[in-house]
Amino acid sequence: MADDRATLLRELHDVHAPALWRFVVRLTGDDRLAEDVVQETLLRAWRRPNILTEDEPGARAWLYTVARNLVIDDRRSARVSREVASDDLPENPSADHANAVLDAWLVAESLAQLSEEHRQVIVRAYYGRRTVTDIAAELDIPPGTVKSRLHYGLRALKLALQEKGVTSQ
Repeated sequence: MADDRATLLRELHDVHAPALWRFVVRLTGDDRLAEDVVQETLLRAWRRPNILTEDEPGARAWLYTVARNLVIDDRRSARVSREVASDDLPENPSADHANAVLDAWLVAESLAQLSEEHRQVIVRAYYGRRTVTDIAAELDIPPGTVKSRLHYGLRALKLALQEKGVTSQ
């Protein structure tokens, strides 16, 4: 039975779909909408097996009536009355910075867990973009001490981040 319906629907499509599509294009002026309307019309025919077995003029009249009603329903829909087609986007898309904000928050919390000496050199080196020599002069400590504090401070920062669930890659 299902094979018979499929065969009948295929025949109905082959006989009526091109003319039905032209009819809907004349009504709407939209090729894509016409394709959708023809597809929906044939789907409704599939759901009503008695249409598939009806004589050709009766089936044709039913198909055209359904297609015309679908076009009318589309024109009355809220989509048509409230949407305005435009080629311009209403706003410039922007990247989502949520992950960057969360990362900065995690780093700030982890930096707060470090000792003052380690935090000072890390902040000056990475956020202030200062050299080891500049940091040593600002803090009045030897450059070797700055390097040591950077090394151990970064290790402590890594551990603090790992405790917060951030994994190293």
